[in-house]
Amino acid sequence: MTLHRFKIKDLDDRFIKKLKEAHADKEAEITFWLNSDVSDALSEENFWLLIDKLNWEKGKDNQEIIAPVIEELSSLSVEKIRAFSDILSEKLYRLDGKTYAEYIGEDAYREDKYFSVDSFLYARCCVVANGKEFYETVLHNPEQMPKDLTFGALLRIPAEAYELKNGKKLMYQPAFIYETYANAEGWKTTASNDKS
Repeated sequence: MTLHRFKIKDLDDRFIKKLKEAHADKEAEITFWLNSDVSDALSEENFWLLIDKLNWEKGKDNQEIIAPVIEELSSLSVEKIRAFSDILSEKLYRLDGKTYAEYIGEDAYREDKYFSVDSFLYARCCVVANGKEFYETVLHNPEQMPKDLTFGALLRIPAEAYELKNGKKLMYQPAFIYETYANAEGWKTTASNDKS
């Protein structure tokens, strides 16, 4: 994935035509993040500070583990809750690839056996849940993926924070699709081999 930043004023017909020509043979996607008030966006640093609030002392009670993050996030603006969802989706998307899936332990990706797309998603959640330093380590060293560990509860945080704040369900599509195989670049040779 390559990230390009453009000013809206530069997106004229000529620019769009050049962009289409340059990427005509690729399945390129363009995502826009439009924030009317930049001060209302959640910074990546604050995203990781929220992740650090996960209460691992609660043992195996996932709801209790994520509760402090939900409470803190629900005290922020709706825009920040959505931004948390966007940043989380981007982190999970970046880990969506064969090189990571091959190192998750017993459920690791193998050409000749069943592969659980959900287990791999929850393994990626576990990476993010362990904080920025661990995330960066795994991102650059796929063999460091946690073995036989998952933490799917992480995915519930934005929706539960929004519901706590507003008393209704969050209807929001995050910036990145983080389902397994969504990152076509990460699955170049296996995108069509979904065995689930």
